[in-house]
Amino acid sequence: MEETEALRTEDQASVFDSSYNDSKVIKERGVRPRVVPPPGDGKKIYEIDPMLRSYSNHLDYRYGQYKRLREEIDKYEGGLEAFSRGYEKLGFSRSDAGITYREWAPGAKAASLIGDFNNWNSNADIMTRNEFGVWEIFLPNNTDGSPAIPHGSRVKIRMDTQSGIKDSIPAWIKFSVQAPGEIPFNGIYYDPPEEEKYVFKHPQPKRPKSLRIYEAHVGMSSTEPMVNTYANFRDDVLPRIKRLGYNAVQIMAIQEHSYYASFGYHVTNFFAPSSRCGTPEELKSLIDRAHELGLVVLMDIVHSHASKNTLDGLNMFDGTDAHYFHSGPRGYHWMWDSRLFNYGSWEVLRYLLSNARWWLEEYKFDGFRFDGVTSMMYTHHGLSVEFTGNYTEYFGLETDVDAVNYLMLVNDMIHALYPEAITVGEDVSGMPTFCIPVQDGGVGFDYRLHMAIADKWIEILKKRDEDWQMGDIIYTLTNRRWSEKCIAYAESHDQALVGDKTIAFWLMDKDMYDFMAVDRPSTPLIDRGIALHKMIRLITMGLGGEGYLNFMGNEFGHPEWIDFPRGEQRLSDGSIIPGNNFSYDKCRRRFDLGDADYLRYRGLQEFDQAMQHLEENYGFMTSEHQFISRKDEADRVIVFERGDLVFVFNFHWTSSYFDYRIGCSKPGKYKIVLDSDDPLFGGFNRLDRKAEYFTYDGLYDGRPSSFMVYAPCRTAVVYALANHD
Repeated sequence: MEETEALRTEDQASVFDSSYNDSKVIKERGVRPRVVPPPGDGKKIYEIDPMLRSYSNHLDYRYGQYKRLREEIDKYEGGLEAFSRGYEKLGFSRSDAGITYREWAPGAKAASLIGDFNNWNSNADIMTRNEFGVWEIFLPNNTDGSPAIPHGSRVKIRMDTQSGIKDSIPAWIKFSVQAPGEIPFNGIYYDPPEEEKYVFKHPQPKRPKSLRIYEAHVGMSSTEPMVNTYANFRDDVLPRIKRLGYNAVQIMAIQEHSYYASFGYHVTNFFAPSSRCGTPEELKSLIDRAHELGLVVLMDIVHSHASKNTLDGLNMFDGTDAHYFHSGPRGYHWMWDSRLFNYGSWEVLRYLLSNARWWLEEYKFDGFRFDGVTSMMYTHHGLSVEFTGNYTEYFGLETDVDAVNYLMLVNDMIHALYPEAITVGEDVSGMPTFCIPVQDGGVGFDYRLHMAIADKWIEILKKRDEDWQMGDIIYTLTNRRWSEKCIAYAESHDQALVGDKTIAFWLMDKDMYDFMAVDRPSTPLIDRGIALHKMIRLITMGLGGEGYLNFMGNEFGHPEWIDFPRGEQRLSDGSIIPGNNFSYDKCRRRFDLGDADYLRYRGLQEFDQAMQHLEENYGFMTSEHQFISRKDEADRVIVFERGDLVFVFNFHWTSSYFDYRIGCSKPGKYKIVLDSDDPLFGGFNRLDRKAEYFTYDGLYDGRPSSFMVYAPCRTAVVYALANHD
C-alpha cells in the first residue's frame, strides 16, 4: 500500500499561525465556531462486514494514518474546520486597510503581482517569500479609501522559475475570463461592492430521503445552438426539472475549464465558476431559485485530476511538475491526458479541502458528486483492471492510502460542518466500506454511483430480444453491498457524446429522425424502442439502488448526440480528425421535442415524469422491503415487490399473458398506479386502468397472497393496494 507523505514533523509548523484560524475570523463573522468531532475507533466496519477482519492490517493502517492526519491538523492548523478555510488566507483577502495576496509556490525564485491595476509592471509589486514557500504582498488602500485593485480587473502572478519567467492565474482565483478573440484566460480580482453581491433569500432544502437526480450541463441546456447562461437555466430549466418530479439537480462543468469540450472535467481554476455561463452572482441566483423550488443542488466536483494546461491552470504553476501533483509518470493520467494530485502533500490537502468548503459556504451547494474516485483510490487508476469483488483487489499494495485518507477527510469535514450535505462518489470498483461513515472506519460517502448498470444495458442492447436473460438483468441491478446506498442510472452522460449511443439510439437508430410524428405510421423498430426505453428506465429505478439519476434530455430519448464546437485536428502521425466548423448545433438540448404533443418523444417524457412522481408518492427506492418473486426465462417476466408496490415486467416481444398469477406480500384490493402501455406514454392501451384486482390466499412464488393480471408484451405495470392513500 502507498504510505502517506502528508504527516508533519515536530519542526514543520503550519504555514500560518494557528491563532489566525479561529478567533479572528469567527469574531469577524459573529458566528459560533463549528468543529469536526474527533475520529472514532474505526472498528464498526468489522461488525458490518466480518469478512473485512481478514484485511484488518490494511484497514487499521488506513484508519491509523487518518487519525494521525487529524491529530497533525489539530496541532498545526487549529483543526479541520480551520484548515478547510484556506481561501480566507491564500489567494486574495481584503481588510479595512487593504488587500493581501498570498500564493504557495515553493519552486519560484521570485514573484510579483501584475495586472491592470499596475499596468502589468512586474517591478511594481514585488512579493516576499516565507520559509514554507508562501509568497505574500500587501497592497494598502488608495488615498481615497478605494482598494488598490479595482473589482473586475485582470490579475496574474509573474514568477521567475527554473523553467523560466512564467505568468500564471492565481491558484485560488475566484473568477477567470477568456477575452473575445484571445486564447489564454485571465484571472479576475472579484470583490463586488455590497450592493452588487447576491443575497440568498431561501433556505436550503433538507436532504431528501429518496434522491432523484437530474444531471445537467448549463452551457448546453438551451434549445438554441449557443452557450446557455446561469440566468436562462434558472428561469427555463429549473422549473422543468421540478415539474418532471426530480428533487435534485446535479450540475456539471461548474469549475472553470479552459477547454469547453472537456465536459468540465479538465479543470483549470478550481475556485472559479465557469465564466462562459455568467458571473458568480448569477450562479448564486440559480442555486437560490432551485432552493425556492425545493430542489437540492449537487455540484459535479473534480478532485481526481486537473488540466495539464500550463497557461491557465495548476500544471507547472511554480515551474516544477511536483508542485500540486506527483512528479514523473505517477503524476500523469495517460488516458485522460491530465495531471494527478499528490494527496500526500499538506498544501494539496489544504487546497482541495478548502475548495470543497468554498462551494458549500459561498455558493450554498447542497453536496457533491465526486468525479473519478476509482482513479484516485488505486495507483493503477482502474485502467485495464477488471474488478471481480475479491477483497484483495481493494486492500493491497495498489491502493493509494493517501488518496483514500483525503476522501475520508473531505467526507468527515462536509458531514460535520454541513449535516444536510450529500456526497456521491463515482466508483466503479465497488470498494467495501465506501459508503460507511468515517468514524466507523469507512470512506464516508453517502452514495456510490452504480456504474455497472449502464454498462450492462449496453451489453444487453447489442443482443437479440431472444437472448435477453431475466436473471442477468436482476443480478446486475441488485448486485450492490448491503447497507451501502447506490445511485442507479440506465445510461451515462458519456453515452450522449458523439461517437457513442444513448439507449434511445441503440433501440431506434435512424428511425428516430423520420418516424416520431404521431400523425405518421410508426415502425416496428420505433414501437419496440419506445416500449423498451420505458421498461429499462423503470426497472433500473425499481431495483437498481436507493437513488436515481438521469442526464438531461434522456428522459424523452433525445435524438441528437452531443458534439462540442471544435476545429480540425492534425495528429502527430499526419492524420486529420475532422472538426465541425466550431458549430454549437449539436451542443444543446432539444427540450422542445419532449414538449411537442405531435411527437412520440412527448410520451417518453410523460412516462419519466409519472415514474418520478410515483417514487415521490410511494418512496419505494428507500424502502427496506424488496422481494423478487419471479424471474421467468421462458415467459420473459420479472415480478418484484419494492416497498408497498408490486412491479410486473413482461419483456417478451410477442407473448401477452391473460390471467397471469403474481405473488404479493399483502392481501387486499390492488389497483394500477403506473402502466407503460398508457396512450399518454405512447402505449397501445391494452389495460383497463380502472380495474380492481383482488388477492387470493395461499402461497404462490414464495408469497403469502397472489392476484391475477393481464401482462401484455413489452410492458411494465405497477400495482398498489387501493387503500394506500
